[in-house]
Amino acid sequence: MPCAGYNASSVVSKFRAFMKFKFSFCLVVVVLSCLCGAVQAEKADRNKPMNIESDSLRYDDLKQVSVFTGRVVLTKGTIQIRGDRLEVHQDPDGYQFGVATGSPDKPAFYRQKREALDEFIEGEGETITYDGKADTVTFTRKAQLRRLRGSTLADEITGANIVYENLTDLFSVDGVAKNAPTGAMGAGRVRVMLTPKPEPAASAPDPAKLKPSATLGGTPQ
Repeated sequence: MPCAGYNASSVVSKFRAFMKFKFSFCLVVVVLSCLCGAVQAEKADRNKPMNIESDSLRYDDLKQVSVFTGRVVLTKGTIQIRGDRLEVHQDPDGYQFGVATGSPDKPAFYRQKREALDEFIEGEGETITYDGKADTVTFTRKAQLRRLRGSTLADEITGANIVYENLTDLFSVDGVAKNAPTGAMGAGRVRVMLTPKPEPAASAPDPAKLKPSATLGGTPQ
């Protein structure tokens, strides 16, 4: 006989509510864990030293600015920037900033490996700006950005200005150069070529496992 004040439907409802809350709580914990993992997995290139080669260097100690000219090659971890001229400075917090400019017949070039993947991001522009604090790369005028899987071209974007965010793998593209007058060179539309992500290859069936035999050379043992 049920005890006084016992309500079976009420208990079931409370149990369901508790289980729903528990499931939601676990789901939130899983999501937060994933987010924390993503935040901690920052690209190591940010903390790598910057190495630069060029034909000449002019250093302004007052402005803390270095100007490299002539066949400039910058490397910082997996990052590589090439251009005809490169201006670099570092803020009081230690973040590095660089502006690479190409020659009339050869634009500035940028390349970086994507984290934990056999993929590379590379691009070109008349000017390439690297912001070490925001970890962004901006390609200005006749800008192109490509993603390669190994050595195979996967995606390609063309525009007047492209901003690529290293940490989030996000980018924004403008078809018309900022502050450019009407009809200026580089004005136009954004063009994008995207290829579908290849499906993983089907795994080969496991070979038949050898079974132990009780005979040796056909003779029972």
